[in-house]
Amino acid sequence: MKFTRLNSIILAGFLCIVGVLVMQLLMLKQAYRFEKKDFEEKIHFALQDVVKRIYRDNKTELTITNQVKKITDDYYIVNLDDVFEHEVLEYYLKTEFEKVKLELDYEYAIYDCATDEMIYGSYISSDTGKPEKCEKCFKKNEGLIYYFGIRFPDLQHKFITSLGQYWIYTGILLLVLIIYVYSVILLLKQKKYTELQTDFINNMTHEFKTPLSSILIASQYATSQEEIKNNPKLAKYMQIITNQSHKLNHHIERILNVAKGDAKWIELEKNTINLKEILELVKENTLLKSNKKTIIHIDVSDKIKILADEFHFNNILFNLVDNAVKYCPENPEITIKSSETEKGITLEFTDNGSGISPQHIDYVFDKFYRVPRENKKDIEGFGIGLFYVKKIIDLHHWKISIKNNPTKGITVSIFIPKKDIL
Repeated sequence: MKFTRLNSIILAGFLCIVGVLVMQLLMLKQAYRFEKKDFEEKIHFALQDVVKRIYRDNKTELTITNQVKKITDDYYIVNLDDVFEHEVLEYYLKTEFEKVKLELDYEYAIYDCATDEMIYGSYISSDTGKPEKCEKCFKKNEGLIYYFGIRFPDLQHKFITSLGQYWIYTGILLLVLIIYVYSVILLLKQKKYTELQTDFINNMTHEFKTPLSSILIASQYATSQEEIKNNPKLAKYMQIITNQSHKLNHHIERILNVAKGDAKWIELEKNTINLKEILELVKENTLLKSNKKTIIHIDVSDKIKILADEFHFNNILFNLVDNAVKYCPENPEITIKSSETEKGITLEFTDNGSGISPQHIDYVFDKFYRVPRENKKDIEGFGIGLFYVKKIIDLHHWKISIKNNPTKGITVSIFIPKKDIL
């Protein structure tokens, strides 16, 4: 992998989060050990105090050491080496465990030397439900006579639940790591798409420029020929070809700059425009281009004049009307009307097309985004038309919105504030 600055930052961030997560896991492990040790010490001291109290009741002295022996993490053997009563033992166990605040379920069994068996005592639980006893869990211990076994069935679960806050912190860090990795994947995908878009724009620029250059060279050469010079009609046609080629070249430059996102290179040349006249011109051009039975209604006052860049404003109007025609299955009918308020004028373009599904309507102004359609391959376009429209609207400091009509088709609204109305 090539280590660019972005890759280095991503790797550093990943290592930092993994490092923090590893530290948290080590802290969790250490906390588990401390918690386990604390529980074991409480159990040990409580059982030793039980032994002392029994010896005190019997008025005898302790003759042995290490009375409490841990067999497993949840099972202990207590050697009393003296007689004791079942009821007394249970009372002392409850009392001593309460003293050390050891809130654990436990069960015990007492060795009966007469039968040479472990006699199950009782299951002590704070839960009102029926406990799951395990009478077979108590085994004899050779070499001892007066002893009892005590078992803590929920001890491991208690260890884990007592570390609740540590588990929460660990879970949060793990979630952060997952979100980070997911975000990086999205970022890399977006970077890849951006590179593809840049390549696409560069290729399109080349594809546009090459034939235009050829047309300009050929037209200039043809204009200089005596046959053309001596024929006023042909000379006029060649002049039109040359002028329109230069104009098309200029248009391509400006539109591709917008498509690239180079808005800083766009300088609006605002002039006074008659709204009705420019809409009529767009209507005429659209009808000439369309091979469908297209109907366009313009309900706009011929007295409305606005301040806008004529070239770009004409382009966005033609783009909106052309889209309405392209995405209407048959017999397009478009209505363009204006409504004036104290804040400005709203220009609405309403069509009878197929509309846009709700999950896609919020993305139609994104660069290179094309709404999935069944006849998508039959409709020309690169997905920069509405992006260009939105860019120009933003540069004018106007507003644009789009919505589906109640029956069929869509309505695109452009709001022109009062400051740009003459």
